[in-house]
Amino acid sequence: MNKIQVALVQTCSKLSVETNLYQIGQLLNEKLIVHPDVLVLPECFASMGGVLANVAKEIAHIKRWMSEQASNYSCWVVGGTVPYLHENETKFRASCFVYDPQGNERARYDKIHLFDAKVVDSKGLYQESDEYLPGNTPTVIIMGDVPFRCLGLSVCYDLRFPELYRALVELGANILCVPSAFTQVTGKAHWEPLLRARAIENQCIVIAANQGGWHAGDRETWGHSMIISPWGEILAEAGTEPTVLSVNIDLSMLYELRATMPCYDHRRL
Repeated sequence: MNKIQVALVQTCSKLSVETNLYQIGQLLNEKLIVHPDVLVLPECFASMGGVLANVAKEIAHIKRWMSEQASNYSCWVVGGTVPYLHENETKFRASCFVYDPQGNERARYDKIHLFDAKVVDSKGLYQESDEYLPGNTPTVIIMGDVPFRCLGLSVCYDLRFPELYRALVELGANILCVPSAFTQVTGKAHWEPLLRARAIENQCIVIAANQGGWHAGDRETWGHSMIISPWGEILAEAGTEPTVLSVNIDLSMLYELRATMPCYDHRRL
């Protein structure tokens, strides 16, 4: 019971929801040898680069698909993000839905930090706030009654805000999920150091599922999805092609690290 099998999918999502879901399903069939306890999908896994309203119309189908993957593989599924339109709102939320091994929806996290930035790449200006509203609630989900199996949810640009991750740890998180679509430029410079920092400073496992490749709208993403130990060691890393990573982690490393180096208890600010 002290071990956990964690997995992620790296893909290069295009416009078609049906095509993207089919391709992820094929990747899982071909590359997921051992059924995981938790599976993380990247940001915008169902569609990327298109009209959000068109994707939102298919949200029931997308959520049903996530539920089916969770029940088929008997695992928790952290469903990247999909554009979700709340009642009485005119902009979308970038929502990450979580499903339990029975296929039940158990949580929804709305991305808190929206990516409004200029990047020296072919797209140039990213302005998520034009179409999205930010969330405001740090969200964790407990995976049953086994100690040290609490997922902390975050998305992409959230990674640059360490105070969110400290809030997740204070809520009990010890496995940090980071579905993302980091650009090629920012990913090459910052992806790995940011992920390792979040793992080390919070003494948590990090599961970071990224997009990788060229998408509609002249957007290129970095890939290099990673699974990282609480010590900051990269346990598995993808390249730039679609793939699945899966690692069996002994949770006793969490107990031991937090006992021998109790950074959380030593805080003074």
